[in-house]
Amino acid sequence: MIAPADRTPLPREFFDRPVLEVAPDLLGRVLVRTTPDGPIELRLTEVEAYDGANDPGSHAYRGPTPRNSVMFGPPGHVYVYFTYGMWHCMNLVCGPEGVASGILLRAGEIIEGAELARKRRLSARNDKELAKGPARLATALGVDRALDGTDACASGISPITVLTGTPVSSEQVSSGPRTGVAGDGGVHPWRFWITNDPTVSPYRAHAPRRRST
Repeated sequence: MIAPADRTPLPREFFDRPVLEVAPDLLGRVLVRTTPDGPIELRLTEVEAYDGANDPGSHAYRGPTPRNSVMFGPPGHVYVYFTYGMWHCMNLVCGPEGVASGILLRAGEIIEGAELARKRRLSARNDKELAKGPARLATALGVDRALDGTDACASGISPITVLTGTPVSSEQVSSGPRTGVAGDGGVHPWRFWITNDPTVSPYRAHAPRRRST
């Protein structure tokens, strides 16, 4: 549980900033996923920034599509995509409306509702692995494309909200290349994580997918 003083939802102004400012500032914040079975709370420990038209690694690099349209909307919304035909990943949109940038939520620590997350992540060997990686995080929280476009800054009850939590100091933040990003976009040190946190996912460089013969 986090202290009552830290349970204030982050305002839209928090997300209406350059993506490289918002991304490290999300570390230590608490995401609340409200489900019919109860809430799950996750302390963010690892994120990746994607800078739209300035970033070959971004889904928005070549402009708007039906898939990425949420990224071009107001800040503070949730962008969910489906990848490899198996997994969902969750992002938070930031920057001004019309300028597509977003932050992939890569890992976190489940601090409440672990029993609900365990039911979705049966292969996790321990609670540190429940949300250790972006697909695992989305699975643990029950996030899929139905939540694409959710306003995390909406007043009242929203299925996804981000609380103030306890942000970490800059001395606790590490940065490095993004995981699995190819080409020119792979060189940016835009992955941020809480140093030495056990829930942070391991770094993996991009590996081209081999065609089956």
